[in-house]
Amino acid sequence: MPRELWPIFHRNRHLLHDLPALGASVVGQWIKIKYGARALIVVVPHTFGGDLKFNAHLHILVSAGGQQESTGYWIPRLRLNKDVLMRMWRVAVIDHLKRALKANVLKSELSVPQVQRLLGTAYYSAKHPRWNIFIGEIESKSHFLKYAARYVRRPPIAMWRLKKVDCREVCFVAKDTKAKEMILTKRPLSEFVRLLAAHVPQRFEHAIRYFGLLAPRAKNKTNAGLFLLLGQKRPPRPMQITWRDSLLKHFGVDPRLDSRGQEMRWVRHEKPVRA
Repeated sequence: MPRELWPIFHRNRHLLHDLPALGASVVGQWIKIKYGARALIVVVPHTFGGDLKFNAHLHILVSAGGQQESTGYWIPRLRLNKDVLMRMWRVAVIDHLKRALKANVLKSELSVPQVQRLLGTAYYSAKHPRWNIFIGEIESKSHFLKYAARYVRRPPIAMWRLKKVDCREVCFVAKDTKAKEMILTKRPLSEFVRLLAAHVPQRFEHAIRYFGLLAPRAKNKTNAGLFLLLGQKRPPRPMQITWRDSLLKHFGVDPRLDSRGQEMRWVRHEKPVRA
């Protein structure tokens, strides 16, 4: 979406929360209109770019095939139309913001007429004739998991990009996506913290959202039939890794060992003693 809309979602986190469902509904509606089918849809919302600026956008995984609603059969190949999806996504976002403005749940430093003009310009102008949408094919499921995990389980900036941090400023390496180069950037400490704070998700907000045949309410009803249609067996639920094993695996630290390297064992509760 145009960068002029980013401040609206930055300030209105409840509207930012709606974006994954909005994006999934656009994709799902197109597939239903074109093929009369439902697909598996996974959405990973993303707010930061290579320079840490707030940049609201979505990464969406769509299954290559889908289940036809009229017959129940599996359609092996769904082809998405980039131009149509772009126009549908543009209408959905602008309409959503207009409804929020009308319901008085959109906060902005601009006046209502100014916001209305901004939405009209963002919808279509010589500056924004198209909204950027990229459609590509993934190599494998593991490839997507590694790609999505970069945005789900890590901070907005990697440690190696932090070159200098003191009480006054932070020096870090920023990515210039247009020039396709790394640029050494300096920011006052307070501004750097403000940039990072903008990407902290709301409490209890999910980093990955599931829709279509993967929607929580539909999954239990459709999973058995989908595995049967695809000729696959449902894998068993993986064993939950313990707290100790998790620290050993990822950090090489055994929390059960004391300073002498001896394993600590549970003995008993001790009553508190007054000093």
